[in-house]
Amino acid sequence: MVFAKTNGNESRSDRAVASAQEEIRRLARDSNAPGQEASSISSGLSIVGKIIGRGALTIFGRVEGELRASTVVIAEGAEMVGDVVAEELTVNGHVKGAIHANRVRLGGTGVVEGDIFHQTLAIEENARFEGTSRRNENAIDAQSFVQTNRPHDPRH
Repeated sequence: MVFAKTNGNESRSDRAVASAQEEIRRLARDSNAPGQEASSISSGLSIVGKIIGRGALTIFGRVEGELRASTVVIAEGAEMVGDVVAEELTVNGHVKGAIHANRVRLGGTGVVEGDIFHQTLAIEENARFEGTSRRNENAIDAQSFVQTNRPHDPRH
């Protein structure tokens, strides 16, 4: 465990990281799949392309393209441009694109510009949402989600 001495003047990025870490801990406690891998994209990183993962993913930087993962946290200050498919999605940053997730939570600093397809949707005070919301009993099909995560074998 690492301890740091603070003078009470935490920077905004320190608060964003602490908030995202707390969200990851909460999602890990609530998850039905213990031992999932966790990955992150740091604030200095920008990725263009398709990201597919089975575990938890936290984005602190910028992603442009398609994102598929079991549990996704878009941290405060992070930016996602493109479609997101997840079992559970928490948005504290900015998402511009369609969201397909069973459980969606827009935090107080979250901004979504696009449509949300969900089973459950929670929007905190001060969050911004420009688009349409559609409740679907199966916003994402767990079976098809798992199949999209398998590497393609050209022999089949």
